[in-house]
Amino acid sequence: MTLRQKARFWLLFTVAFFFLVWLFSGILLPFVAGMAIAYFLDPLADKLEARGASRTIATSIITVLFFLVFILVLLLIVPMIGSQLAGFLERLPGYVDALRTNVAPYLQHILDRVAPETLQSVSDAVKGQSANALKWVGNVLTNVLSGGLALLNFLSLLFITPVVSFYLLRDWDKIVAKIDSYLPRRSAEDIRQCASEIDETLAGFVRGQATVCVLLGLFYGLGLTLAGLEFGFVIGLMTGLVSFVPYFGMIAGFAVGMGVAIAQFGFGVDLGLVALVFGIGQILEGNFLTPKLVGDKVGLHAVWVMFALLAGGAVFGLLGVMLAVPVAAVIGVLVRYGLRQYLSSHLYDHGPDHPRGDAVTDGEN
Repeated sequence: MTLRQKARFWLLFTVAFFFLVWLFSGILLPFVAGMAIAYFLDPLADKLEARGASRTIATSIITVLFFLVFILVLLLIVPMIGSQLAGFLERLPGYVDALRTNVAPYLQHILDRVAPETLQSVSDAVKGQSANALKWVGNVLTNVLSGGLALLNFLSLLFITPVVSFYLLRDWDKIVAKIDSYLPRRSAEDIRQCASEIDETLAGFVRGQATVCVLLGLFYGLGLTLAGLEFGFVIGLMTGLVSFVPYFGMIAGFAVGMGVAIAQFGFGVDLGLVALVFGIGQILEGNFLTPKLVGDKVGLHAVWVMFALLAGGAVFGLLGVMLAVPVAAVIGVLVRYGLRQYLSSHLYDHGPDHPRGDAVTDGEN
């Protein structure tokens, strides 16, 4: 098979894959969720199996415990979050009025120092861009909600996902071995290397980042509650859970938290305590949690992750959000692999200052 034939085959394969995802996007959600859970729990099953338990018993124990903990968390946390969220939305107009009263004098002082012409041009530009941004965000949310939270999809997640998770987790090693047996023999080693890098990337990002988000959410929630912030637990928990979107989670949570704090406390010591909670959270995330649990060799750039999440949500809804990081990891690994192949080939100009292989890097994508 020539290089052109190989390229044509993989191009057709990629197009067919995304076409099938689009075609069956309405029913794929529980299967993708089950696959994600099985992938997440596979190391635990391997450890139990290494200690003498059969794969079926290990899978049964892990699956039952996982969904029991998941249901327990839903029963304990979701009602509290729902009540706090409802109360927050009810108090939101009052917060806006209080915030306007507290901040208006400072804003007016700043506006008086800005030339009216400059202020008007900036205001017009902000209004135009804000309208476009709100329209775009609205379309994304509409796609996510309509594609992921319909009653049928909810019921399928509730009943089908555990079954899919159990069977995939039980047969995970067999599935991997079967796929490996179908690989083209001449390229099998390269494909295994790429698959290993993809697994390392996903393990570092998905498993590690999920743990970071949960720990951050609990820290922010408890910290803001102890600081006396109204609805501090739900604000902090949402800040941590949305931290899987780089920068956005922290910025959005900090803005909401500080806005509520200004409306509640004004400019005083309590406002500083709320800011201190967010500051300590960032120090913990940047210096301890992320380096220990995620690492610095994940290979997924923050901008690439944000683009993948937003693009996946806009095209496929909640299913696209779930597929965004794995697809981004696959594309990133393949791009780095292609770059290494290019830098080690005769297409790259190897001069005396750039001997073959020296320029090969593992830069982030």
